[in-house]
Amino acid sequence: MLSFRVAAAEAAEVRRWAQALGVDRSELLREALHRHLVGLQAEHDAEKWALSPATEAEGSLAEIADWGPAEEWADWDDAAG
Repeated sequence: MLSFRVAAAEAAEVRRWAQALGVDRSELLREALHRHLVGLQAEHDAEKWALSPATEAEGSLAEIADWGPAEEWADWDDAAG
């Protein structure tokens, strides 16, 4: 459980949005906190990846991934040689 203070204007805005969306204030705040935490984790993951890029083995399928989807099944048959 969390409890914190906010400015009166922000509290009023939370009430207005909760009413407009038809949800409880606590649900609105839980969702907002969750989205913010997911964003922070994504930033952290991106920083970690930049410090430790993919190895050659991890990137070995990158060329195949660049092919994209085949337009026709016949294209797949041609690729098999």
